[in-house]
Amino acid sequence: MGLKWTDVQDITLALCEDRPGTDPRYLNFVDLQAWVLALPDFDDQPGHGGEKVLEAIQAAWIAEVE
Repeated sequence: MGLKWTDVQDITLALCEDRPGTDPRYLNFVDLQAWVLALPDFDDQPGHGGEKVLEAIQAAWIAEVE
């Protein structure tokens, strides 16, 4: 079963592994969405990743790297 937009914590961990050294505080949502969609285990509708979901992923990523 692939990652869905609601799997914020799992997406965050996958991004940490896929993009080490990235400072998520400076990401724009266009790039963040593209990176999530490019994750090998991601399997959800691209249009379901709205601003609130992207904000949650970014906040979780910031918390993970701090």
